[in-house]
Amino acid sequence: MNKNSNTYIVIYATAMVVVVATLLAVAAMALKSRQEANMLNEKKEAILQSLSAVDRDYDAFVEAYAVDAEGAKIASVTPDAALQLLFDLKGAFAAGTYPVFEAEDGRIVLPVTGSGLWGPIWGYVALEQDMNTIAGVVFGHQGETPGLGAEIATPKHQALYAGKRLFEGDAFVSVVLRKGGAKDPAHEVDAITGGTKTSDGVTAMLRESLGAYAPLLAAKRSAEAASDASECETNNAENHE
Repeated sequence: MNKNSNTYIVIYATAMVVVVATLLAVAAMALKSRQEANMLNEKKEAILQSLSAVDRDYDAFVEAYAVDAEGAKIASVTPDAALQLLFDLKGAFAAGTYPVFEAEDGRIVLPVTGSGLWGPIWGYVALEQDMNTIAGVVFGHQGETPGLGAEIATPKHQALYAGKRLFEGDAFVSVVLRKGGAKDPAHEVDAITGGTKTSDGVTAMLRESLGAYAPLLAAKRSAEAASDASECETNNAENHE
C-alpha cells in the first residue's frame, strides 16, 4: 500500500487511535482499585482530622454506620458500605440513607454536601458528645476561586466553627455564615470576604445536610439527658443513705 495515500493515512490513524484507547482503558482498569483505595484513605483522614485525631487509627477509633430519615440505624448497611456512601453522598441522601461516623469517645462525624459558586462543595462536621456543639470541621471544594471562596478549605476558616452549636433549645437552627461578621456567637461565623456565593453555599449545605440528621441528634440528646438524670438520681440516693 502506498504510504503517502489518503487511505493509508486514514487506516494508520484509526489503528493508532484504537491502540492508544485500548492501552488507556487497560491502564485505567489496572489503576482503578488503587485510586479508589487512595480516595477512601483520604476520606478516612478527613474524618479523623475533623475530630483532631489524625494520630489515631481510623479502623480502631471510628465505627461507621448509616441511619434512615427517622434517625434509626440501618442494620443492612455495613461499616464498609457506609464509607462507600461518601462517593455519592447526594445520591445516598436522596435515597434516605445517611452515613454516620462515631468515634470511640462518643463524638460523631456527619458528612455534608452542597454547591458553591463554581461547583460542588463538601465536608465533615464533628460534634461533641452533647450532639450539639461542633468539635471541628473539614471542608473541600472542586473549583471555588483561590483567595476567595476557596478559603473554606483553609485551617484558618475551619477553626471558626469549633464551639458553635446546632440547636437552640430543642430547635435545630444550624450554623450561618454572616456577611459583615458574626453577630450570634453561638450559631454564626464570619462569611468569607469576597466569597458571598460560596459562603451562602456553605450555609445552605450545613442547614440541609445536618438538618437531615436532626432526628438522630435529637434522639441522642434525649438519651444523654435521660442518662444524666438517672445518674443524678442515683447519686442523690447514695448521698441520702
